[in-house]
Amino acid sequence: MSVFKPNAIALALASLCFTSTTLAQEVNEQAVEKITVTGSQIKGVDLESMQPMVVLSSKDIKNSGASTVSELMSQLTQTRGGTGTFTTSESGATSTSTPAGQAAASLRGLGPSSTLTLINGRRVAASSFASGTQNFVDVNSIPLAAIERIEVLASGASAIYGADAVAGVINYILKKDYDGAELNLSYGNSFASSDEGKYNLNFVFGTEVLAGQLTIFADHFDRNSFSAQDRDYTKAPVLTNNYSYLPKHTPNIYYNSSDVADEDGNYLELANPNCKTDLVTTEYGEEICAYYANEDDQLLSDLESSSAGFIFSKELGELTWNTDFFYSRTKSTALSSPAPINRLDDDEASWAPLSALDVVPSLIDLVYPQYYWTTLSEEREEFGILYDARFGTPRTIDVETNAIRLVSSLSGEFHGWDWESAITLSKSESEQEAVAGIYNRYKYNAAVNGELCSDGSLADLSTLTCNTGSLVGMYNPFLEGDAANDEILAMTQERPTRDGESTVYGWDARISGELFEWRDNVVRAAFGLEFRKEEITDIPSLNSRARAENDYLVDVYGFGSSLSAADRQQFGAFAEFFIPVTEQLEFQVAGRYDDYDDFGDTFNPKIGFSYRPLDSLILRGSWSTSFRAPSLTQAGVKLRTTTATYDCGANQAVADLYCEGFGDERNANVLELGNKDLLAEESESISVGFAFSPTVNTTLTLDYWQFDHQDLVDTDMTAVLDAAITDHTLRHCGIVPQGEMGISYNEATCSEADNSGLFIDEAGANLTEILENAYGSGALRDPALGLYRDHVIQLQNTGEQTVKGIDVAFDHEFELSAGRLSFSLDATHYLEFERNKPGSDEIEELIGTWRYPENIASVRVGWVQDNFYASLTAQYTDSYADDIEGLRGRNIDELEALGELDANGERDVDSWTTVRANIGYDFKNMNINFTVNNLFDEQPPVAYGSSRGFDSINHDALGANYKVSFTYFFK
Repeated sequence: MSVFKPNAIALALASLCFTSTTLAQEVNEQAVEKITVTGSQIKGVDLESMQPMVVLSSKDIKNSGASTVSELMSQLTQTRGGTGTFTTSESGATSTSTPAGQAAASLRGLGPSSTLTLINGRRVAASSFASGTQNFVDVNSIPLAAIERIEVLASGASAIYGADAVAGVINYILKKDYDGAELNLSYGNSFASSDEGKYNLNFVFGTEVLAGQLTIFADHFDRNSFSAQDRDYTKAPVLTNNYSYLPKHTPNIYYNSSDVADEDGNYLELANPNCKTDLVTTEYGEEICAYYANEDDQLLSDLESSSAGFIFSKELGELTWNTDFFYSRTKSTALSSPAPINRLDDDEASWAPLSALDVVPSLIDLVYPQYYWTTLSEEREEFGILYDARFGTPRTIDVETNAIRLVSSLSGEFHGWDWESAITLSKSESEQEAVAGIYNRYKYNAAVNGELCSDGSLADLSTLTCNTGSLVGMYNPFLEGDAANDEILAMTQERPTRDGESTVYGWDARISGELFEWRDNVVRAAFGLEFRKEEITDIPSLNSRARAENDYLVDVYGFGSSLSAADRQQFGAFAEFFIPVTEQLEFQVAGRYDDYDDFGDTFNPKIGFSYRPLDSLILRGSWSTSFRAPSLTQAGVKLRTTTATYDCGANQAVADLYCEGFGDERNANVLELGNKDLLAEESESISVGFAFSPTVNTTLTLDYWQFDHQDLVDTDMTAVLDAAITDHTLRHCGIVPQGEMGISYNEATCSEADNSGLFIDEAGANLTEILENAYGSGALRDPALGLYRDHVIQLQNTGEQTVKGIDVAFDHEFELSAGRLSFSLDATHYLEFERNKPGSDEIEELIGTWRYPENIASVRVGWVQDNFYASLTAQYTDSYADDIEGLRGRNIDELEALGELDANGERDVDSWTTVRANIGYDFKNMNINFTVNNLFDEQPPVAYGSSRGFDSINHDALGANYKVSFTYFFK
């Protein structure tokens, strides 16, 4: 007796997911083939209607106009909103940037590491280059041409799949049993005068080989980069006060070397008279040559991706052998703003001999020169000045990633039970090289002071002679357009590298079948075992590492790295049951036990139900727990150079000590350590809703969902600063000793005692009194009084978050004499997104705040007439608060002067709606498809909280752009 019972609502639900006109036939064929659906391992049971799932068919993919998986996934409401999903728009050439050319999909804004990515129901190796410390699967490595459909289950699923399925599962299902051949060519570009061209070529071929079915696919994609300078609304800063003090090419004189003061005796920076841009008046009343990040901002990195693979299936007697393999290579180049030029010990500004000002004589009488040591070892003294500048070339890195995936399985039937066992090998290897804009701090300092030898070595400072070669002369940072001077600078350039490898080895075995009859129905079950080993390494070249023997100074300016290596083994076992209590009421009960050799074991259950009081109505719900094991990078990172944000608004004690009482957010250079004692993140999820389908052509679904996410892994600089107020073991004078953690304080702070005579690293010392004694009422230009550099903080389980929302989907199709008119709506309304503030037990509500829109929706109208089809899709992103709190005081003053802030000192980023138009025609052996994204060329809403002037997570600045696609089917 078949358990699968297709009815009006099952077919209508499927029609909501699949746009194929032969839908009913496909659904029944799938029932016969006893397929499994994401979220279950039981074959041949209609569990899709028991859980809210989105399915993108191959036709949906074609009509989306997307050229990559990341472009496609950004169109779903479940992946929009929040900061989890990222694309190459967030990539850059620093250690804190998203890896160039890579992208990740995140469900419900919970982050990519909380979304499990599967291919054909099995795991994929994560990128070896983490985003921060979050490991993720690079979806750009998945060949779009090979995908038959995508199933998205936005609900906790660890009871079936184990770790990482906290927010849900995205399962990319590859084409198989393909018969014939097709060739697809596409080209896209913006309508602007700049060239953001992209082209795609893919080929699929399927035939019978060796009495088996072979499907071969190949895909190549190439996309040009997109710069902020390519659009009028991004090329200029949205605020004049968005400047940096560090200009390119034309250094300013640092205020400590200035002999010009204001009426209160505060020394002021001096502008370079050769400045290439208009001078900027700062909050201190001085005029300087400034820099705006828009000059070098790359909004979308270039990307080249090639992939090929095959899927082979063969009957071996009563067994079926399936093997799928693919290889992909992605290449990209990413840019970040030019690196700052700091002193050898990384303090602000850099020293140059006074003679460097010979080329700008107007500054000589305005400076206050001093003696300085040219090296950290204090062997040679010079007379000179401090200057503020950055290098003239953006930091630039090339990244190449090669990924392979091999899965081979045997399946069959034993006494009415379907079984399958498979081995998996998935590997991702990445190589990175800095090709421009990275300079060695020691060589550069030597060049400025005439201590660099022609072979790139440093001269003997006692004799100022070279062991080999000869002195190359002095590099003058104030001299422009001189070829010989530029050649000396070029000798100080470095090309740091980074090599990463991530591997997953897996074996699994599953059985599925009828367990017993009960109440004229059949209880079905699935059982399975899984063994998995994961390895990851991320090894940077020595010149980009922070090392204790070098006081944690990275050899090169403005470029750091993470050093990590870890591996783990995991064993899992699950059981799942489908229990039809009556014809109307059905249950899914599942549980999984996982044991890890590093953090321990965990058990995660799931209960789901569906109730059909009418053939046209399903009530459904589920409860489950899920977990995310600490990523291998989080457990195994040895030392990572990065910046950490501390939130003065979350902790008044921290604000009083380090933020002059203000409640803004500030950054500090830190060294981040992994933590082998991390606990797994845990989550409890609830989903309840209904699906109503009065006809096959009409479906309405509404689902409430909720996630309670505990023990989130992160660093917490605010909490460490707060703890150091009372814990003297976290307070260190100068560099934090190797093997210890805590806050690093500068020399001025360490040399002062409090009113009781206690120094900062002594128990009971009063930090407030020490800072007051060291700085008086406050230092004019020191944003973090008393702090030095390279504070050492460790990853920990820092907090919790609760996310609640409602998904609504409506689909209706009108059967007309001339054709079919369809209308669909897909919307997500966030009810709650609460998270504790860093360093505080205070819970903040994120919905409606910066980058967390309350409502996200898509509306589509489609028309099909014979072989012609067309559609219009509107994508809506709600307004939300601008990040005014994170701005500097000078930015806020400018916004107030412009009248941009309301009575509470706040403003909203406007809502944004874009329209995608698609039109196509199916000929006998070919298809032509044309798509225009952002049809009405809507500019992204202004966001002053971003240095880009818009929110590149929720919006994009590309403007109207098109894609034309041609597919030929060989018969």
